[in-house]
Amino acid sequence: MFTSTLPRQNGSQVTDLPEDLFAAIQSLKQELNAVILAHYYQDPDIQDIADYIGDSLGLSRQASQTNADVIVFAGVHFMAETAKILNPDKLVLLPDLNAGCSLAESCPPDAFAQFKAEHQDHLVVSYINCTAEIKAMSDIICTSSNAVDIVRQIPEDQPIIFAPDRNLGRYVMAETGRDLLLWQGACLVHENFSEKKLVQLKIEHPEAEIIAHPECEPAVLRHADYIGSTTALLRYAKNSPKSSFIVATEPGIIHQMEKETQGKSFIPAPPMSSCACNECPHMRLNTLEKLYLSMKNRTPEITISEEVRIAALRPIQRMLEMSK
Repeated sequence: MFTSTLPRQNGSQVTDLPEDLFAAIQSLKQELNAVILAHYYQDPDIQDIADYIGDSLGLSRQASQTNADVIVFAGVHFMAETAKILNPDKLVLLPDLNAGCSLAESCPPDAFAQFKAEHQDHLVVSYINCTAEIKAMSDIICTSSNAVDIVRQIPEDQPIIFAPDRNLGRYVMAETGRDLLLWQGACLVHENFSEKKLVQLKIEHPEAEIIAHPECEPAVLRHADYIGSTTALLRYAKNSPKSSFIVATEPGIIHQMEKETQGKSFIPAPPMSSCACNECPHMRLNTLEKLYLSMKNRTPEITISEEVRIAALRPIQRMLEMSK
């Protein structure tokens, strides 16, 4: 047994973590009948211990189908909220409650309620990267995997509000030819990629394909050889005859890309500054130690009022139905 120290949320300290965290987590998983869901943007250790790794759509499907009594969500707050919306009777844990989302925070519920009231004839399609309160005000939820397909299923004469990500909204508009009313939200990670540095990186690696997430700015997307969700980027990298890729999304996905391909190289797209700003600071708050402690202590637990949960459930269910 070694001694390690982590801060508790109340400021006190945690010591005496088990030496083999992987084994301890596996033991707790059996004891709790728990499932660990992890996003591609999590640390490699968390991805390796997870029962399922995926993007928002895949994680939503897993959360809706699990028979586990406890869902440990290694992601950010809105993802764990979605799991709780779909599983009101299950214990849903988030290793660090401070793991929020800059995109979700860019759409305050009060301001969005007023915006929606000013456009009452519009159907609201909201990207899953939003709070439960925004989901509750939406008609359909979408993910980066299915946003284009969902908008295409909506009658062309139906006006649409698309929230909260303006960049995904612009991409959907370009792909569908629809005129969407966009909420002006954005992800701090995907907005921070430097077009200038990306072009320079391409010059240095002319053989590399640029693959990008649609949350990126249009200036970055126009250089991309392929645009898609994290799962789609992973699939493309596996199937492409190319052996080198510049990856314009959160670099956590590169761990899976390297695991699922052989002899291929992946270069993270550079941010505007010299910091590690292409890493999501919220996603990286979760650690293997915090994941263990959340399972051991059955906290932090995600809770949602039943009124909000029921209202938010309908557009999520509609998304799942439209994505079959």
